[in-house]
Amino acid sequence: MDSKEVLAALSAIAQESRLGIFRLLVQVVPDGMAATKIAEQLDIAPSSLSFHLKELTHAKLITSRSEGRFVIYSADIAVMNGVIGYLTENCCGGVPCGAGSCDTQQSPA
Repeated sequence: MDSKEVLAALSAIAQESRLGIFRLLVQVVPDGMAATKIAEQLDIAPSSLSFHLKELTHAKLITSRSEGRFVIYSADIAVMNGVIGYLTENCCGGVPCGAGSCDTQQSPA
């Protein structure tokens, strides 16, 4: 991923409703969820939901597909992993991290 793609993804989830939508969709991977169910679960008005889904789709964090008369939205885990990978690519001095290799450093008291 490049920095523009990462910035778009981070900007998209830097809003309470969109973060909630993404977190909900992560829970139902790979099946996804209909927009009506998302609105019910998160108590978001359909007009607002449509705007937020568009923003998440534009940032490539979610995808949509038609199933009959419903549009099903799914979190794109590969994109989110790409964002996380971009943010952590220099962790541990660029050496691949293993269990315990990147211990949290505490500042001296």
